[in-house]
Amino acid sequence: MSRFTNRLVKEKSPYLLVDWFPWGEEAFEKARRENKPIFLSVGYSTCHWCHVMEHESFENESVASVMNEYYVNVKVDREENPGVDKLYMTYIQLTSGTGGWPMSVFLTPELNPFFGASYFPPEDQHGRPGFKTLLARIHSLWKTDPQKIKASGESMTNQLKSYIQTKPVSDKKELNPIEVADETYDHFVNSFDSVYGGFGPAPKFPTPVQLQFLIDYYMYNRQNTNKSAHAQKALDMALFTLKKIAAGGIHDHIGSGFHRYSTDKKWHIPHFEKMLYDQAQLLSLYSSAYQITGETLFANVIQDIICYVSRDLQHTAGGFYSAEDADSLPTRDSNKKLEGAFCVWEEYELIRILDPLDAHVFSVHYGCRKQGNVDPTQDPQKELVNKNVLMETGSIEDTAKTANMTPTEVIRILNSSKSKLWDYRSRVRPKPHRDEKILTSWNGLMITGLVHAYEALQDRQVLQLAINAAEFIYRELYNPTTHTVLRSYCQGPSDIEGFIDDYSDLIQALLDLYEATFDERWIQWAYELQEKQNDLFYDTESGGYFNVTKHDKTILVRMKEEQDGAEPSANSVSLRNLVRLASLLELPEYSSKAQSTVNAFKLSLSKFPFAIPALVAAFMLVSNGLKEIVLAGDPTDSRMREFEKIVSRVFLPNKLVALATGHGFIAQHNSIIRQIGEQKRNVKEPTAYICENFTCGLPVYDVEKLKQRLTSDLQ
Repeated sequence: MSRFTNRLVKEKSPYLLVDWFPWGEEAFEKARRENKPIFLSVGYSTCHWCHVMEHESFENESVASVMNEYYVNVKVDREENPGVDKLYMTYIQLTSGTGGWPMSVFLTPELNPFFGASYFPPEDQHGRPGFKTLLARIHSLWKTDPQKIKASGESMTNQLKSYIQTKPVSDKKELNPIEVADETYDHFVNSFDSVYGGFGPAPKFPTPVQLQFLIDYYMYNRQNTNKSAHAQKALDMALFTLKKIAAGGIHDHIGSGFHRYSTDKKWHIPHFEKMLYDQAQLLSLYSSAYQITGETLFANVIQDIICYVSRDLQHTAGGFYSAEDADSLPTRDSNKKLEGAFCVWEEYELIRILDPLDAHVFSVHYGCRKQGNVDPTQDPQKELVNKNVLMETGSIEDTAKTANMTPTEVIRILNSSKSKLWDYRSRVRPKPHRDEKILTSWNGLMITGLVHAYEALQDRQVLQLAINAAEFIYRELYNPTTHTVLRSYCQGPSDIEGFIDDYSDLIQALLDLYEATFDERWIQWAYELQEKQNDLFYDTESGGYFNVTKHDKTILVRMKEEQDGAEPSANSVSLRNLVRLASLLELPEYSSKAQSTVNAFKLSLSKFPFAIPALVAAFMLVSNGLKEIVLAGDPTDSRMREFEKIVSRVFLPNKLVALATGHGFIAQHNSIIRQIGEQKRNVKEPTAYICENFTCGLPVYDVEKLKQRLTSDLQ
């Protein structure tokens, strides 16, 4: 038990419940007053090595004594404060060539970084100083000449600012969207793993932004005679990868949902952490795949993800929690957590829980063995000895042939076995820690995923999950007077203001919700948020959006991101939002901002578009334009519901759907929609208009003709 005052006990993030300062003026003022350096540790609740360093060093009384005497110690949850994380991670990557969490950075009282890296072991190893040695050395240097270190830190910040803000010279040639998209496609073709799916060697991440780009590329080029073969290749790569991921150990076949990434090239042995943003984006991807192909496998995965997030990640009031840890106790009597303990199986457990025949069929299908199926090279900590990570080794037909059964019998046995194993797992094994932060941005991605799933499955309960999450954000994290959002909620709202992705992801979600419900409160809220986002984050000089507000003085350098990580960049999402709002609300200034955003990243789009596939996909939307589908008629009429279903079930990356009324928020802004709504005010018969390039086609009155018009775009 630490003897130091716990200044973070009031913080909302569960990762911050330790005896340190939060990021803020109290810590900065103390550092200035006492002339002490700041030790900044950045991590997150389900980070394995963060827990290791916390246990090895931060919970060590002698280490804590040195830290509290000679440093002002600040903990930051990277998910709650990505602005701090991004700035100092950029510093770490530029100075060391690597990055990762926990991130450990030493700052001057003026917040200038002067030394840092990621995880430090407590003791010296392999000729490298451990954390204890490092603390002593930096204290000695600071005590000897603090001004020299302060000058070095200030110089480093200036170099960092120069690196970030210097505008590289690019040629004045206009970007060719076709060439940009083709170069991105070529990169993924060259790095595609044709045996196991995905791109590049292990470790393998699901990379939703890359797969979504390929699906969009297919849709935009499928009717181009010169590009149809490339388009089909793009779709095939995406679908093949989605199937391999669904069959792999990265997919939790018993507990549903997907783990963070695979440590091997086969998608077999995962890092067992589960993140909300992965579930959200994969939900959108599998929904697109099902809309395009109609294959039952994709529908099953959609339902599987929804099962997981609604059961294990949903707050009772509607929002969604952030993550589940990779580590857990193997049994209730254990005192040491092991990675994957909640998910893996030994053969004797399968035989004990299932009857012998079912256990045999199950083991055949999921590749289970008596000695376990984990390659020892994938288990350096020896935590998975004799364990089986479930992975489909073949099709249902393959298993049926091996077991001398019919496919129907195999399906029955597998479903029954999975139900029994889940009952055992959830009842007997201790569950992994759940990070109960509710992040605005990740909930925005989840709402979008749920809307896409609703469009694919036409299940109103799925749509209601999306609505409940949006209403939670509105109640708990939105100020309708100032139109601002907060970053997170954990046992109550945090006091951290929203970052760029909180706005962009939420706006995207609200636009998607409108198209699924035609409830104009979502559009009005989206517009209010976009106006506030423009005010807080937009670069009026060069275009594009900064990641922190202009009011945040604790961030020394405002950064503008275009590269995608585990999530699409906020600028790519914002670009799509601007295009959709510009058209729906007839806002030419938004079209101008969209073009300026493209221009802001012209060099990146021309030199390394493969690193920004979400922005390339948004650029394709800008260049191809929207396909607007305007419905008119009585929304309560059953025939209108059939029109809505047809429109909803079709996947088009540039689709924009609106309901024409002669009044309301949209009608106030959009003259065409107002005119159509007024003309159809007293007409119950549903009508559809398909509009492209500022021109609307002839009205469609028959649901079958509407289906033909839309599906012809998919040929």
